[in-house]
Amino acid sequence: MVKMTRSKTFQAYLPSCHRTYSCIHCRAHLANHDELISKVGACILCFVPRVNVGCGPAEERVLLTGLHAVADIYCENCKTTLGWKYEHAFESSQKYKEGKYIIELAHMIKDNGWD
Repeated sequence: MVKMTRSKTFQAYLPSCHRTYSCIHCRAHLANHDELISKVGACILCFVPRVNVGCGPAEERVLLTGLHAVADIYCENCKTTLGWKYEHAFESSQKYKEGKYIIELAHMIKDNGWD
């Protein structure tokens, strides 16, 4: 008889000297506060790919700022959808968002050195 086991996901950790954002559901590190671009409403716009974040397939969506090709991003540890990644912006004024990530505040918690 063959016993099937679920594979273990290994987490990456950001340096403890930085304030970090972590997944609220499993506490996996997601991003450094130093890499924050902006905080608007219920979302945080981060720089580039961060640790413990996976990316799904891109699809076109009409967002508040116009038509974008975006891909859902998720915590690689617990598989919770965290937000999305801007793959392509169709409006020239929105091109600065391409390759950047939106993480919704409802899915993250502040760790390491926040007062």
